[in-house]
Amino acid sequence: MNILIFIVILLILVLVHEFGHFIVAKKSGIRVDEFGFGFPPKLFGVKKGETTYTINALPFGGFVKIFGENPDDENTNGPDKARSFVHKPKYIQALVLVAGVFMNFLLAWVLIVCLFTFGSRSQVDPTLTGAHYSNERVTIVDVTPGSPAQIAGLKAGDEINTIALQSDSSVSIYGDLMTVENMQDFIGAHPNEPLAITVGHRLECCDAPVIVTPLPGVGDNRPGVGVSIDTIGTLKLPLHRAIIEAAKREWYVSKTIVVFLGTLIHDSVLGHADLSQVSGPVGLVHSVGSTVSFGFSYLVWFIALISINLGIVNLIPFPALDGGRLLFLLIEKIKGSRISPKVVNTLNMIGFGLLILLMLFVTYHDIVKLVAGK
Repeated sequence: MNILIFIVILLILVLVHEFGHFIVAKKSGIRVDEFGFGFPPKLFGVKKGETTYTINALPFGGFVKIFGENPDDENTNGPDKARSFVHKPKYIQALVLVAGVFMNFLLAWVLIVCLFTFGSRSQVDPTLTGAHYSNERVTIVDVTPGSPAQIAGLKAGDEINTIALQSDSSVSIYGDLMTVENMQDFIGAHPNEPLAITVGHRLECCDAPVIVTPLPGVGDNRPGVGVSIDTIGTLKLPLHRAIIEAAKREWYVSKTIVVFLGTLIHDSVLGHADLSQVSGPVGLVHSVGSTVSFGFSYLVWFIALISINLGIVNLIPFPALDGGRLLFLLIEKIKGSRISPKVVNTLNMIGFGLLILLMLFVTYHDIVKLVAGK
């Protein structure tokens, strides 16, 4: 099921990104030969007008084959050269290239606006103007692998109903007394004493208490069970506030991703990059499963986050990515003439090959982490 959900998410993100390239190219009078989901080999295709729409065997991406995007003799000097990408003004070429990234950011913004407008589970922020929270609950947001909490069966997304000493249920916290601070203090005050925790899962109910014992050194400078908790409530904003807040959240997430990627690239150049924080298709499938356990709104947040990631990664000035093609345009604009088509095509082919190798390398690490239970 997780794989199916991941493929659907990937389909949405790829179609949105490639539709941006597709529609701007069409509106600019550029011929579009193929709109494909996945990478070849081709499974089947349907031709409508001058464009063939294909489904390919490797469902980890997609593409739009724009006439003249990869220069050759036909699209440079052939009879249909007027409809070639390379014969359009530089600003039109740039618009076609950035259209996919723009659509990814637009999709993320629309999804976040909808979440804020219709209500989504979110960390309670009392400083957020115009916000209305309901159903506030102390919730587990992360479980440390190998910790007492994981061994006992606690999961991310569990809402804490009560926590009590197993030996004396009168020593407990429940109802309105349950706060993040109170729960942390309660756990820290009872090292090596079994605790009975009742939880409510988002997709199932569990009436029997979970027995877990706090251990010294598991928490931050005090006994703990290996969970991160926060107060989560259903957040709703009026539409005008949702529009503004969604833009702020997208800007914040984008800055965070840019800083992370910048640090990763810098460390990679120096030879000591930590790829444990990078996920490929296998890691994303695993993340989908974890996200679904929180509920539908968290899955929508996940889609928005991946859409922003996809947009930013595509802007990296690396051959075969949109950013690389934009870099070639800038070089041509500065030098006043085209870069040799052979050079452009070779660099894009090398870049694509390196990206495939990177994907395989990251996927290998994903599998190793899953096998290790991390």
